[in-house]
Amino acid sequence: MRLLVVLAHPSPDSLCAAAARAAVAAGLAAGHQADLWDLQAEGYDPVLRLPDWHDHMRGGGGGDPADLARLARAEALILIYPTWWGGPPALLKGWFDKVWRPGTAYHLDAMTLRPGLTALRHLGVVTTHGGPWWAALLAGQPGRRTILRSLRVCAPRQCRVAWQAIYRVEAATADQRAAFLQRVGARVGRVR
Repeated sequence: MRLLVVLAHPSPDSLCAAAARAAVAAGLAAGHQADLWDLQAEGYDPVLRLPDWHDHMRGGGGGDPADLARLARAEALILIYPTWWGGPPALLKGWFDKVWRPGTAYHLDAMTLRPGLTALRHLGVVTTHGGPWWAALLAGQPGRRTILRSLRVCAPRQCRVAWQAIYRVEAATADQRAAFLQRVGARVGRVR
């Protein structure tokens, strides 16, 4: 299986970065092809500039063909990021804006949306939260809704979704962090 792990965190020493490494290692151990797309390390520019927006408004086109192909090839996609202000950081949001384009991620014909990521069988999220779980629940879990509802429609109906989060990450002990990484690896290892 072609596994794409997208990391959107500015620090290579973060728990998110460790989770990305754990996901890739588990994917390789399970016999998958694993591709780590570290947006920060690769210098990804998340800004949707006017020409890109014009291309998008004309129904697709534009975008970096290599980036679009990288997403389109994925059979399993894991998004790893910190939850800030209820959602993903600007780095990941910009990646959505620029790479999840019509003609690649979805097709829009006469107001009918059809999935474009036809190879995608698994969509997973691994995220960290600074606050407790109940604060995310009270806020309505906007990040979770965006990922699992909005992006989910770009995949076939049989695509499985998973959500893995750690809350109060700044207060987490070394044991809690290690257990979180173990859960991430175990979950990726079960992807078939």
